[in-house]
Amino acid sequence: MNNDYKDRMDRVIKYIEENSNQKLSLDILADVSNFSKYHFARIFTSIVGVTPVAFVNQVRVQKAVYLLVETAMPILQISNECGFESVSTFNALFKKYYGKTPSDVRNSGRKNSNFSSHFSNKQGEVSPPHDYNRNRENQLLKRAWENMITIKELPEYEVAYVRHVGRYLDTHVAWDKLGRWAYQQGLSSKPHFFIGISLDDGNLVEEYACRYDACVTVPSEFEKHEHTMHVQFKTLQGGMYALYQYYDTIEKFVLAYQSVFSLWLPNSEYEADDRPCLEFCMNDPAKDKEGKCKVDLYIPIKKRI
Repeated sequence: MNNDYKDRMDRVIKYIEENSNQKLSLDILADVSNFSKYHFARIFTSIVGVTPVAFVNQVRVQKAVYLLVETAMPILQISNECGFESVSTFNALFKKYYGKTPSDVRNSGRKNSNFSSHFSNKQGEVSPPHDYNRNRENQLLKRAWENMITIKELPEYEVAYVRHVGRYLDTHVAWDKLGRWAYQQGLSSKPHFFIGISLDDGNLVEEYACRYDACVTVPSEFEKHEHTMHVQFKTLQGGMYALYQYYDTIEKFVLAYQSVFSLWLPNSEYEADDRPCLEFCMNDPAKDKEGKCKVDLYIPIKKRI
C-alpha cells in the first residue's frame, strides 16, 4: 500500500480513538481521510478489514472495559462517556463482543486484578488485524493488475432507469420492467448500453434497503416527459474511470468490488472519485452457456495529488 493511503487511514483511526465519545458519522470520517464520501466506507472496509461503524464500536467497547473495571463510574455514565446513544445499545454491543454484560464484567473484574488486560487481549484476538500496510508492493501482482485494469475516459450518458430496493440478487425485477419498456420504445434497435448502479454498500445497509438503478442509455433527442409514469431519467457523469472486466456468476460479483478497492486502488496512483460506480451489462446471464454474467465495472477515479 502506498504511504498516502496509509497516512490517511492512520489519521482516521487516530481520530476515532481520540473522539470515540463523540458522534462519528461517515461524512465526518470521510472528511478526516480526505477520501470521497461516496466511497469512503468501502475503502475503509477493504483496507482495515471491518466497516467504519464496526471499528468505532470496537474502540468504544474497549474503552468501556477499562472504565468498568478500573473506575466506579456508573454504567449509564460509562455508556455516555464512550459515545453510545443509549444504555440498551451499549449492553447489546458489549455482549456481542465479549459474551457478557457490562455488569458481569464489572463484578468479575473486581475479583480479578488482571481482568481488564485479559479482556482487552481477548477482544484483540477476535478483531481483524489493523496491519493494513501488509500489502507491500509485489511486482508480479502489479503487472497482473496492469493487465486487468484499463484507465478510460467516459462521456456523459443520458439514461432512463427503474429503481429496485431490496436484495441486489433480485434486481432482475427492475431489469425485466426496464427491458420491456426499452423494447417498446425501439431502443433495442439503436446503439445503447444497459448500466447497473449499486447505490448502497451491502456492508453498511441491510439487504432489504439496498438501492439499485437499472439503466438504459437514451438518445439526447428522446422525449422524456412522455414516459415519466414508467421510468425515471437522469444524467450519468462522464470522466476518468478504471475498467475491470468481470465474467463469473452473479453471486460472486461483489468480490470484484472488493478486489479493486482493497488490492488495486490502494497500490495505484489513483483514488476513488465522488461518483457512483457503473456496471455495464455486457451479456444476458440467462442466455449464457455457463449462466455467468459479463460486466464491465467502471470505478470513478482521479489522480492522487
